[in-house]
Amino acid sequence: MHPSYEMLRPGKKFPHVWCPGCGHGIVQGAIIRAVQKLGWSRDEMVMVSGIGCSSRMPVYVDFNSLHTAHGRAIAFATGVKLHNPKLHVIVITGDGDALAIGGNHFIHACRRNADLTVILMNNNIYGMTGGQYSPTTPIGKRASTAPYGTAERDFDPCALAQAAGAAFTARGVAYNALELEKLIETALTKKGFSLVEAISPCPTLYGRLNKEGSAVKMLQWQKANTINIKAAEKLPMDQVSGKIVTGIFHDVETIPYTEIYDRIIRKAQGK
Repeated sequence: MHPSYEMLRPGKKFPHVWCPGCGHGIVQGAIIRAVQKLGWSRDEMVMVSGIGCSSRMPVYVDFNSLHTAHGRAIAFATGVKLHNPKLHVIVITGDGDALAIGGNHFIHACRRNADLTVILMNNNIYGMTGGQYSPTTPIGKRASTAPYGTAERDFDPCALAQAAGAAFTARGVAYNALELEKLIETALTKKGFSLVEAISPCPTLYGRLNKEGSAVKMLQWQKANTINIKAAEKLPMDQVSGKIVTGIFHDVETIPYTEIYDRIIRKAQGK
């Protein structure tokens, strides 16, 4: 039996709803393997999600889980962590869920340095609701709500999180599952707000609307257009432009929100 099997709900919730060729299953596998490497039990974990393709994940993973309202996963997760700081709280979210409807929660959780690990599965589109453009749809790319191409510039989630105060930011791609697994493992051990942006192909909507080809071609494109940050730093900007840069971008030791909040409680209690 595959070692990941024991952390799934095979008898209850499978087959899953993700489309053929979707990268979200690869990300899920990387998360499970990272947790297994750390030796954490399911009872030590809580997985919280909002709404969207990515946010179906807690349904399939046999952790303690919360499937919450659209854009509110980080707010729910912060409450869970404050109630029991010993729990490892993972937020599963997408580009629309985290950066549009949940954008304010995302920014302020970074500012507070909430002790959470956020896995932001970025497929550049609202996949579950018909292919509307999201805050990470690149300018000029097509969506069901932008049939002639978007006119808005896209967010860089890692840069946004770092600027807002996150302790750790990193990016990986579905094609390189091993690197993604290592980034998630590192993020899970960090104190404070850690973000891993996982670039995940959506061949059904984003790929079809933008004529990206099959799911295999989209993964091959990732392979050909991804460069690690250490290699990128040695190259001139024109050779890095247009590439997906992966790796750890920001990693600092800071006091997480839960510890500061606990100090305030003790002070208020006269301890």
